[in-house]
Amino acid sequence: MVPGPVLFARYAFPPNSHGFCGPADSGGFFEFGVAGRDDGGLRAMAQQFAGAWPYLELIAGATGLTDPLDRRVVEAYWIGSPRLDRVGTRSVGNSMEDRFRFMTGARFASITEGVLAGGVPHHSFAVFCIYPYTGLLTDRRKAPQALTVLDRCRIRWGRVLAVQGDQVVVESSPLTWDGDVLRLGPTETETVVQSVDGVGMVGGVAPGDWVSLHWEWVCDRLTEAQVGRLRGYTERHLAIVNDRQTRSAVPQLLG
Repeated sequence: MVPGPVLFARYAFPPNSHGFCGPADSGGFFEFGVAGRDDGGLRAMAQQFAGAWPYLELIAGATGLTDPLDRRVVEAYWIGSPRLDRVGTRSVGNSMEDRFRFMTGARFASITEGVLAGGVPHHSFAVFCIYPYTGLLTDRRKAPQALTVLDRCRIRWGRVLAVQGDQVVVESSPLTWDGDVLRLGPTETETVVQSVDGVGMVGGVAPGDWVSLHWEWVCDRLTEAQVGRLRGYTERHLAIVNDRQTRSAVPQLLG
C-alpha cells in the first residue's frame, strides 16, 4: 500500500501536467509517483495545490487526524469514504467562506446551497459544484469543451479490458449533458495511459481490474467497494447540480 503523499501525487499529476493546478514541476510529481516514496519534497509540492490542499486539511481536522496527507484523508478526498460524512455541514460551510467570500462579496449566501444540500469535501464536489465549467454548459458554444473538462477532471472508474504496452483499454461511463441534466451515460471504451516508455506510477494492471482515472491517466487500482464509494459520491454531487432547488450558484459567480 503506497503512502498517502505518493497516492496524492498519482492523482494530482494528471491535471498538474496539463497546467491546471499545483507547481510547475509536473515531472517531479511523476517521479515521486513512480518511486513510491516521499523524501519531504513531495509534501511541499502538495501544499501548492490551492484547490485540493484546503479540502485535505478540512477532512483531517474534522476527523481527528493530524496529517492532511494521511492515506485515509487522501483516499477520502479523491475516491470517497465514510470519513467524509463525519465532516459537519458547518465545517464545510466555514471552509467555503474562508476561501470564496472575498471573491463574491454579498452574493456569498448562494455558495452555501451545495453544502446545505449535502455536499461534502470530495473531489467531485469541487469539480461539479465549485469549478466554473458546470456553469458553462448552458452556453451552446462552450458546452462541448466544458463537458470534456468536467469528464476528464473528475475521478472516473473503469474496468480494464486490455493492456497494450503503455496504454490500457478500459470500459467506463462518460458524462453526458442533454441541455438540462448532467449525468453518467452508457459505458464506452476508451484508451488511457499507464506509463511512458514502460515507466509508470501504477504497475501490473491486468484485464478485469477496476482502475481510477484522472484525465488520460490510470491513477490506481480500485476494489469494488472503492468503486461503489466513488460512484456514490459522484452521483451525490451530480444530484445537487441537477436539482433546480439547490443548484449551486458558484459556477456562475466564479465564471
